Amino acid sequence: MIEAENLTKRFDDFTAVDALSLSVPAGQVLALLGPNGAGKTTTVRMLSAILTPTSGRASVAGFDVAQFPGEVRRRVGMLTEMPGLYLRMQAVEYLDFFGQLYGLGKSHRQARAAALLSRFGMADAVDKRLSEYSKGMRQKLALIRSMLHDPPVLLLDEPTSAMDPQSARLVRDAIADLRGEQRAIILCTHNLPEAEQLADRIAIIRRGQIVVEGTAASLKAQLLGLPLMELRLTNSLDGLLPGLMQQVQVVEHGDVWVRYRTERPEVENPRLVRWLSDQGVDVLTLSQVPRSLEDVYLRVVAE
Repeated sequence: MIEAENLTKRFDDFTAVDALSLSVPAGQVLALLGPNGAGKTTTVRMLSAILTPTSGRASVAGFDVAQFPGEVRRRVGMLTEMPGLYLRMQAVEYLDFFGQLYGLGKSHRQARAAALLSRFGMADAVDKRLSEYSKGMRQKLALIRSMLHDPPVLLLDEPTSAMDPQSARLVRDAIADLRGEQRAIILCTHNLPEAEQLADRIAIIRRGQIVVEGTAASLKAQLLGLPLMELRLTNSLDGLLPGLMQQVQVVEHGDVWVRYRTERPEVENPRLVRWLSDQGVDVLTLSQVPRSLEDVYLRVVAE
């Protein structure tokens, strides 16, 4: 659905995006992460046919972004970090205006707008001018606008920015539903827990290049090492440590706990529990130590 190969954009002597390649099939969410100035926005603008690539190629919904920019724009819903809203309009006027630009018939665009406003909990605010909306409400309306023409591709930049927790959850649920409807979605965000929750794959961009890409789990394994397990006992180790070190790769320990790394927890954890049982030792808990996408991200951008 979204394909880019060696996509490059230069502004005079500055290379904003440098030979970037990515692929997002229908039904997947790709989180594009990176510091400010890394090239995320420029990439999204090329994929939405707003900017023409300097070199390389990209296609969206089967149309080349350079050769068929109009066809690409018809099939993309785009939410920018700072959406421009016509503040003197009411929500229904605003959405009706954009529905006309998308070429939607009157009854279709009115029904579509009403359904989306209800879905995002904004049906009671349709008669207010947009200048009366909070920042979070404006962000939700901009997201509704991007979905109005039912596009197969969504390019979302900070979709839950400035939203209260309830509104942010509505938006996250909507993104998950849209993925289930076989849409291809690129999500640009600094909200790393949100990216990990929503995205099928993560790509981290730095200085215009994707430096790592994969699932959250694979990136953690690649950059943070083997899974780290924590074993807690009901009583003190009491001389068990030497024996434990023969069973697993112990990295740290306390009086009643041990942390160790393992390549195959599904094999080694049951074996360790059986060994402890043979020693007459009661296990309180055995669990994997959480490792966040933030740890991965900080390691990548610091290099």
